[in-house]
Order: sequence, then C-alpha cells, then structure tokens
Amino acid sequence: MGKSVLLIEDEPNIVEAISFILSRDGWSVATHSNGHDANQVIEDKSPDLVILDVMLPGKSGFDILRDLRSVGAKPDLPVLVLTARGQNKDRELAFELGASDFMSKPFSNGEVLATVRRLVAG
Repeated sequence: MGKSVLLIEDEPNIVEAISFILSRDGWSVATHSNGHDANQVIEDKSPDLVILDVMLPGKSGFDILRDLRSVGAKPDLPVLVLTARGQNKDRELAFELGASDFMSKPFSNGEVLATVRRLVAG
C-alpha cells in the first residue's frame, strides 16, 4: 500500500495537478478545501504527510499549522507549506510554526514529487 497525503488547498487547478502527480506515483491523495475544519480532517484521515496552502477560506494555513504543532497535537507529522505568498517573511513564519518544508507557487511537478518523497522517507 502507498503512502497517504492530505492536500489542503482551495484552488481546483492546483488540487487537480498535485493529485494527479502524486496518484501517478502511487500515493493515496485525499483533499480538503477550507480551513474551518482542517485540523479535524487531519486528525480523522491521519495522513503520512500534509500539503498545506496558506490562504484558505475560514482559517489560514499558518493558524492550522500552529494548532497542529501545539502541545499534544501532531509534532512529527511532515507538513509542506505551499503558497503563492513566497516572501521571506512567509517562509520564516512557516518554519517558526513548524513547517517541514516550504514551496512557492508556481511550482514544478518534479519539485513537489521530490519534496514529498523526501519528507516521508525521513
């Protein structure tokens, strides 16, 4: 059985592209499109990796990451922050909050796949 990824992203074209890239590589991909209940979905799905957009309806990816890394949550779950907000301050904040890696949009398919493989491999 392949590894599982939860993609939390509200842009349909990006959801389709990343789902295709990862599914073709043998990953099981679940998707979610809002921040309101993202932490509960992460808990319910228990993925091997989360790909997290920053700008989401309801709750930002930074807030979701902060909650995820809080005491008693999931400190070891790899989280790739994927965002159009590629400024240094956004990158720094993502890592301060516990992101495993950070990628700006637009991204290359190969870059996403290589990063996901690396983060789950350990």
